[in-house]
Amino acid sequence: MLQSPRTGREGDVLAVVSQSGPTVSFFDAASDRHLGEVHVPAEPHELCFDATQRLLWCTLTYHSGYYHANGGRRTELAVIDPDTRRIVEFVDLTPEHGPHGLALDPSRGRLYVSVEGAEDRPGGVVVIDTATRRPIGRIDTHAPGPHWFAIDPAGRTGYATNKEAPFVSVVDLERGTLTAKVEVPGSEGLALSADGSHVFVAAPYGNFSGGAGERPVTGLRVIDARTASVIDTLPTEDIVLPVHVTSTGKLLAGELRMAADPGSQLGRHAPGRLAVFAADTRTKLGEVEVGLFPLTITSSPDGRLAYVACVVSSTVHIVDLETLRPLARLDIARLGEPGAHGLAYVPRPS
Repeated sequence: MLQSPRTGREGDVLAVVSQSGPTVSFFDAASDRHLGEVHVPAEPHELCFDATQRLLWCTLTYHSGYYHANGGRRTELAVIDPDTRRIVEFVDLTPEHGPHGLALDPSRGRLYVSVEGAEDRPGGVVVIDTATRRPIGRIDTHAPGPHWFAIDPAGRTGYATNKEAPFVSVVDLERGTLTAKVEVPGSEGLALSADGSHVFVAAPYGNFSGGAGERPVTGLRVIDARTASVIDTLPTEDIVLPVHVTSTGKLLAGELRMAADPGSQLGRHAPGRLAVFAADTRTKLGEVEVGLFPLTITSSPDGRLAYVACVVSSTVHIVDLETLRPLARLDIARLGEPGAHGLAYVPRPS
C-alpha cells in the first residue's frame, strides 16, 4: 500500500502570509489544522525560513497597495520565531525601501533581499548577515524595481527579475557587481535548476493595465547560466507569475487566468493553473487547477507536495506532485485575513 503524502509530516508547519491581514499564519502540515498567527505591519509579501538560525524572515513591502499602486514603500523586515510564533526583531533597511524577494545562502550565513530603486540609486539587493541580522552590503541591479531574486547553489551568482526593465540582472555575489543583463521582455518569478546550470524565468510580466498591443509568448524563458543567454522558451497558455523547482526536479509554474467580462476591459479572474514540467528535460508533465491569481509556490522538502498561494481567492492549494491531484485547500479568508501570498515550509525541530 502506498503511503499517504502526509505521512511523516507530524510537527512540520506551513507558514502563510496574509498580505491584507496583515498576518503570518501557521498550519500543521499533516492535518492542515490552524495553529495560530503573528500580526505584522502592512504589507507583508514574501517569507524565507533559515533552518540554521531557525527563524522566518518576512518582507514588509508597502504601507498599502501593491507594486506601482501603493501608499508608500516600507523599509523593514520582520524576523519571526516559528516555534513560539512571535516577532523577534524588526530589521530596518533605511534608506532602502520596497523589500520584496528573499534568497538565503545558509552556508555563508547571508540573506539577499531585493529592494526598489530611488531617484539617487537604481534598484538592488541588500545583503544581510543572518547571525547578526544586520545589513552588510548592497548590490546594484541597474533596474528600477527588481522583484524576485534567486541564487545558484554555490552562492556565487544571483539573478533578479525586473517587471519593467527588459532584462534579468545577473550579479556576482562575491564581488558585489552586476555582470550581465539577459534580454527578457519584463519578468516575474524565477527559479534555478538543482545544479545551477539553468534559470527558469516567468515572462512577460503581468501588465494588467488592459492596454492594446502585441504581447510576447507567455511562459518560461530558460537561461543558460554559463552563457547568460536565453536558450529555450516553455510556452504556457496564460501569464505566469510564481516559479519554483522542487528537490526532486519538478518545475512548477503558476498561471494567472482571466475570463471574458463584458463590463471590464481586463476581464474577471478565473481559476488559475499549476503547470508542472520536468526541469531536466523541460517536458510538460501535467497541470492542476488552483485558485484565483496564483502568486507564490513552495514545496515540501521531499518534493512530494506543492503549495500554491492564490491572492485573490485567498487560498492555499496543496497538490500531490506524484499523482498531480489536489489534496486540500486552506481558506485563509475564513480566518478574516484576505490576500494569501508568501509561503514557507518549516520542518519540525530536529
